[in-house]
Amino acid sequence: MSLDQISSSIDAAARAAGRDPADVTLVAVSKMQPEERVLPILEAGQKVFGENRVQEAQGRWGALAPRFPGIELHIIGPLQTNKARAAVEIAHAIHSLDRPRLAETLARLAQERGTCPELFVQINTGEEPQKAGVLPGEADGFVARCRELDLPVVGLMCIPPAQETPEPHFDMLREMAARNGLAGLSMGMSSDFEAAIARGATHVRVGSAIFGARD
Repeated sequence: MSLDQISSSIDAAARAAGRDPADVTLVAVSKMQPEERVLPILEAGQKVFGENRVQEAQGRWGALAPRFPGIELHIIGPLQTNKARAAVEIAHAIHSLDRPRLAETLARLAQERGTCPELFVQINTGEEPQKAGVLPGEADGFVARCRELDLPVVGLMCIPPAQETPEPHFDMLREMAARNGLAGLSMGMSSDFEAAIARGATHVRVGSAIFGARD
């Protein structure tokens, strides 16, 4: 699909849900995509991009960002604690805050820098042992701890199990966010972003539908 088609689908899904399309941010997931696929999307006006790995993000956007002012970079993949400093230097938002040690590291860096990217707490809604994220039963306590550390947590993120219907996971995340007074919901990817928008997503992470399958 073209970027215009994705944008039109987001607009239609938001309006069908009685929402303002401007309240949904498209995060174009450029991770592992070659520059020749990313450039046309930049030239079409897309400003918000998602990367999994900090090193890859540094290599790509260190060169491209000066050419395209206003780029917002979102780190959406698992963040190693030893990469946290580099992440806060380049990212507008981090969607994968998932453990106390990372929270403490980000809090220390925020104190040093006087600023911090917006943060989403990743929730492992499917309680999958191989997947990162805070377990649902521990989410409220973890959010409270992040607030004690003065971290700018703006919302929650999830990646539903691939073999399950995503809607119950989106509902769980929405209810959890509301219970904790959080407005941001980073949920929905190429195959299910319209369903996520219907359930309140504020950020949808779309990669292959925009760029094509990764090599």
